[in-house]
Amino acid sequence: MTDSPALHEPLDPKEQPILEDLLSLRAKLSLLRQDKTTYIKSQDVLPLYEQVIEQVHLLNDIRADKRGEQNRVDRVLDDCFQLISLSFLTVGRNNEAPAVYAHTSAIKRLLDHLLEVSYYSAKDLESIEQTLEHIDEIIDRGQESYSPHLLTLLRARVQTCRDLVARLHRGISCLSPRMVPLHEKLVSMLRSIAAANTRHQFPADEVESFKKQLIEIQNSRKDGKFVETDTDNDSDSGVEIKRVNDGGQAIVAELLERCLKWADIVLERKGEIDEAFRPKYDRLRAIRNQLEALSLVKAWSLRETDLFSYQRELDRFDESRIDGNFVDEKGNPADLYHQRTLLYLIRRSYAWIYVLLISSEPVSEALVPVYNQLQTLRRCLMEVKHSGGVSSARELYPYSMKLNSIDNIRIDGKFMVNNDIPEGQAAANELLAECYEILHQLRVQKEEDDTDASDDEEEDDDDDDDNDNESEQGIVI
Repeated sequence: MTDSPALHEPLDPKEQPILEDLLSLRAKLSLLRQDKTTYIKSQDVLPLYEQVIEQVHLLNDIRADKRGEQNRVDRVLDDCFQLISLSFLTVGRNNEAPAVYAHTSAIKRLLDHLLEVSYYSAKDLESIEQTLEHIDEIIDRGQESYSPHLLTLLRARVQTCRDLVARLHRGISCLSPRMVPLHEKLVSMLRSIAAANTRHQFPADEVESFKKQLIEIQNSRKDGKFVETDTDNDSDSGVEIKRVNDGGQAIVAELLERCLKWADIVLERKGEIDEAFRPKYDRLRAIRNQLEALSLVKAWSLRETDLFSYQRELDRFDESRIDGNFVDEKGNPADLYHQRTLLYLIRRSYAWIYVLLISSEPVSEALVPVYNQLQTLRRCLMEVKHSGGVSSARELYPYSMKLNSIDNIRIDGKFMVNNDIPEGQAAANELLAECYEILHQLRVQKEEDDTDASDDEEEDDDDDDDNDNESEQGIVI
C-alpha cells in the first residue's frame, strides 16, 4: 500500500520495530477489507485494534520528550486507525469510539478546503457542528471501554475541527441577518456553476441562466450597495421601500464578482480540459461520480471499508499540490480554470465521503440485507398510511406475509447469520416492531372505516323507512 504523503523514515531506531509491526497490522486490515467472500465480524477487528493500541503505548513512551515528531510511523498509524474505524462501521459498531476516527479525518479535510476557497455559508457548518457534538458523546461513553490514548487522540482531533469551525464562523460573522439569504444564494450559485462545468455534456444554457441571475443581482444594487425591498407597513399606501443592508456588504460584493468572473471563465472554456491535466481531471471526476452513485445505493452496496481507497487516493491528489497549486508533469502550475475545477472535484468527493460516513447505519454488513428489506417495508407501509390507508384488508396480506417471513428467521429473538449474531440486533428488531405497529394501525383504521360505513348505511336505511312512513301517512290523509 502506498503511503500518502511521503514522509521520512523514523530517525529513532527504537521506532523501527513499531513501524514494522504497524505495517504488518495495516496489511492484515487491508486484507480483511479486500476479502469480499465473507462478512467482516467484530472478532476479526477487535484483536487488531488491541494490537494497534499496544503500538501506540510503545510509541508514546519513546516520544515522551518529542511529541511534535512526525514521520512515516505516524502515517502508517493513521492508516491503521482509519481502517479500524471503517471496519467498526462495517460491523455496525457506529456508536463506539474507534468508529468516529474516520469522521474526524473527513471533517478536517472539508474544513481545510472551506478555509482555502473562502466561500461557504453557515448552513455548511451546522451539520459539521452537530456531528462533532455526536462524536463528543460517543467519546464520553467510551471512557470505560477504550484506551485513554485513543480517547485523547480523538478529543484532540475534535478540538482541531472545532477550532477550524470557529475560524470559519468568524469569516462570515459580519453578515447581517438580512444579507444572509443573498450570501447563501450566491454560494449555491457558485457551486452550481462549478458542478455544471464538470458535466459530461457542458450545459451552456444553464450557466447562461446563472449568469443572467447574477447580473440581475448586480443591477439591483443602489449606489453600489445591496438593498432589500420592504413594504412600508406604517402607512396605508403599502409603498415599497428600498432598505440598504449594511452588514457584510464587502463579503457579498466580493462573492458576487467571483461568481460573475467564474461564470465568464466557464462559458469561455465550455468544460474543455487541457491534455496536461486531463488524467487528473478524469480520475477525480470518476471518483466523484462513483461516490455520488454510492450515496444513491449505499443501503444495498456500500461497504464502509471501501471508502478507505477513495480517501487515500484523494489525499494523494490533494497533497501533491505545490504551494497549493496543481502542476502538470513538467512542473507547470495550473491556471485558474484548471485549479478551481480540480479543487471542486476533490472537495465534492470529500463531501460525499462525509455524507456516506454520517449516514452509515449501526448494522453489521451481515445483517444489512434483512435491515434493508425492513426499511423498504416500512417505507411502503408509511406511503400506504399517508395515502389514506387501504380499500380492502386483502391489500395488507403481502406486507403481513413478508414481515412474518422475516420474523420467522429469528432464533430466540435474534437474527442469526452462519451461527453468528451480527451487530445491529437492536436496530433491526426496532425496525421490525415499527413495521408491525404500522401494519396494526392500518388494520385498525380499515376496521374503523368499515364500521363507520356500516353505521352510515343503517342511518340511511332508517331515513328511508321514515320517508316511506311519511308517504303512507300522506296518502291516508
